[in-house]
Amino acid sequence: METEGELWIGVLGGGQLGRMLSLDARRMGYKVLAWTGGDRSGAAATADQLLDEPFDDQAALKKFTEKVNVATVEFENLPQATLEAVEQHIPLYPNSEAVSICQHREREKAFLSENGFSCAKFRIAKDLESFKSGLLQLNADVIVKTAEFGYDGKGQLKLTSGLSDLEINEAWKSFGGGRVVIEECISLETEVSVLVVRNNDGQVATYDPVENIHRNHILDVSIVPARIPDNFLSEAKRLALEISESLNYVGVLAVEFFISSDGRLLVNEIAPRPHNSGHHTINACVCSQFENQARAISGVPLGSTRLLSPVIMMNLLGDLWPEKHSSPDWSAITNIPGASLHLYGKREARKGRKMGHVSILGKTLEEVILKINSVREEFKLPKV
Repeated sequence: METEGELWIGVLGGGQLGRMLSLDARRMGYKVLAWTGGDRSGAAATADQLLDEPFDDQAALKKFTEKVNVATVEFENLPQATLEAVEQHIPLYPNSEAVSICQHREREKAFLSENGFSCAKFRIAKDLESFKSGLLQLNADVIVKTAEFGYDGKGQLKLTSGLSDLEINEAWKSFGGGRVVIEECISLETEVSVLVVRNNDGQVATYDPVENIHRNHILDVSIVPARIPDNFLSEAKRLALEISESLNYVGVLAVEFFISSDGRLLVNEIAPRPHNSGHHTINACVCSQFENQARAISGVPLGSTRLLSPVIMMNLLGDLWPEKHSSPDWSAITNIPGASLHLYGKREARKGRKMGHVSILGKTLEEVILKINSVREEFKLPKV
């Protein structure tokens, strides 16, 4: 371990969430070691030190656990064996069990249903026979999802009801024979997320619920305050708190909800880390989700989650880049009062890749909507 009084935070992952965590943790006086798994995008450069070895490298595991005092994750698709090995040596927040549940759609659905949290109707399929049976039992349009390692719409296929045997066989083949979750399609009114932060002493806080709008299965904009009825806002916060307690969670947890057109509030997914829909907290809250992550895992009392201003966060995807190595003209953003541009330092822009975000603040939500729509018009994006 390092010298007394110097706390090192270890981050498993080398993406933008770890980048923003490092910026806040270092501002608080902590040191940060990012173990990238050997797949560094450039976003992790804000850490004090980098470990660019694969997650199954035993020498890297030894370096990591001997260097840091406490570890956390910046994305959930990490090898379970690595998480458990880290946990044997140093505190890991959130713990390996919580990450294991969140990284695997089947385990996530089982956790939600077994603990009484409402989610979309689903069935699990492990072979063609159970796939056909699951489709028949739900008897509705469905989304079929790989059980493991899915995000931003990856590993998903929408199927309508009444398919022929040939179409069902072809759909099953497209998943390569792995286990899948068959989930009813929800007629959506709104999507909303709640960020919860909880520390080892059981101190807990929530940020204001966020209204989310997706394009092509990727988060496009997040709006706070969310434009949804108060009863849904309070119920979403209550459920998010209960989920964090059921997981005995430490750190920042994101709970994503569907509000269906028939008036149901359903848990969609849970993410064991700071979340894309919480990026607005950097500029628009007393204490950002990243500072609160550092506080929670290091044993410092939690900071205020109070919203300071109406805000809209918009993702900046690689689609906006004229060439993969040349940046767009950002003057449409930087000329706007109350706008804050965040770029992640990734080396190469790709279609659908999150390269940065912008947060725009204002006195009223109506004012912020006008500002964000002027940006979106400049970049030929649909208005909010």
